[in-house]
Amino acid sequence: MEKKLFPSFGVLLVDDELPWLRSLSLTLEGPGGVTNLLQCQDSREVMPILEQNDVGLVLLDLTMPHISGEELLGQIVTEYPQIRVIILSGMNQLETAVNCMRAGAFDYFVKTVEEERLVDGVRRAIRMIELESENRAIRRRFFHDQLDTPEVFAPIITNNAAMRARFQYLEAVAPSSQPILITGESGVGKELVAQAIHTLSCNSGSLVSVNVAGLDDNVFADTLFGHVRGAFTGADNVRKGMVEKAAGGTLFLDEIGDLNSASQVKLLRLLQNGEYYPLGSDQPKQMTARVVVATHADLDAKMAAGEFRRDLYYRLYSHHVNLPPLRERKDDLPLLLESFLAEAAVKLGKKKPTPPKELAVLLSTYSFPGNIRELEAMVYDAVSQHNGKTLSMKSFLKRIGTQAQYPSVEQSLIAENPFSRLDDLPTLQQVGKLLIDEAMQRSTGNQSIAARLLGISQPALSKRLK
Repeated sequence: MEKKLFPSFGVLLVDDELPWLRSLSLTLEGPGGVTNLLQCQDSREVMPILEQNDVGLVLLDLTMPHISGEELLGQIVTEYPQIRVIILSGMNQLETAVNCMRAGAFDYFVKTVEEERLVDGVRRAIRMIELESENRAIRRRFFHDQLDTPEVFAPIITNNAAMRARFQYLEAVAPSSQPILITGESGVGKELVAQAIHTLSCNSGSLVSVNVAGLDDNVFADTLFGHVRGAFTGADNVRKGMVEKAAGGTLFLDEIGDLNSASQVKLLRLLQNGEYYPLGSDQPKQMTARVVVATHADLDAKMAAGEFRRDLYYRLYSHHVNLPPLRERKDDLPLLLESFLAEAAVKLGKKKPTPPKELAVLLSTYSFPGNIRELEAMVYDAVSQHNGKTLSMKSFLKRIGTQAQYPSVEQSLIAENPFSRLDDLPTLQQVGKLLIDEAMQRSTGNQSIAARLLGISQPALSKRLK
């Protein structure tokens, strides 16, 4: 399996001293996890290398024979303004550092600086380059309404404009190495979006999914990091953790909002350092998986209640996509209905039934608290009972129930009476007429469905209409 390089662009190391060049490479590959490295010992070869390779970052020694670092900095800034340059110098000279920054350098480090500070500086530069690339991609896609890989999103049944905008965003951020947070109510399709992100990332490894809800701290650590032989009683063999199984691929952690506080600390350290220790081992391992997390929980409320760490939240929030509930994308109902009818018919070994034209109208009056998963269950239940040619609406009517489509209407009326701000109240007859008109509009003229919306019988509605 081919190992995916990090970052997606090349990082060029330029120094005339070969031992320092090798030492810097080992430092960046080890603690830094930077593997997409190019080396150059002759400053005269730098510009040809930039011309022939996709380089995003250059670490440039200041004092070299042939062409100095300062001269090269000027050439790179002029000819390749999108490339970031970090200057490395053997001397701590403030004036030189200031001149380099004014000339366009991203950062300046003395070679004797602590290894950790240098690695942090490189990773910060990489993150900046990734963000700039993502911003350009987002602007291009939104301004041109562009979707480069629609086939990746084919399993997500939708023609909704809001969903399309989210697909464009995911295409733009997919090459990034940062975590992606997927939020949305239960049943909106967060797992399908995680699969799409994995496919878009073009990772050579697998997509490994873990539902972390209900895992205590020890089980969470063992599940993610694995253990060595003898780590605890009963650990007779080495066990690979999910982080290792997802190497070069994507690690998808579902229900992240239910993670306990001790496990949140472990996940934060993993994301910050890119390193982890299998249980019972003192040898760190490098994480090479892209991390995608999902939750149906309100993380803002959990943070306010002290149940979710703010530092972990902001680490996960690097990229965020919120999936709308089905009640906000009802234009997708006919598409989803057709898809689920065909799917259920195949699974149950039946001919695909013809839905009555009123069914889509009925479904559009329902709020679907269980979202797409609930619709799928409804359709499956109806098809399992189906024997005729036209699909019966009986099971749908039974599931939806009278007034079940608006479970929060009563609470919202209590919270704010729509008539409280009126100086002159309308008569009951006027209010009744307005309600009936709205119900008939929502039901596209179907009296039976309109009566259900109003909580009255169909004969009673017919009488009022007359």
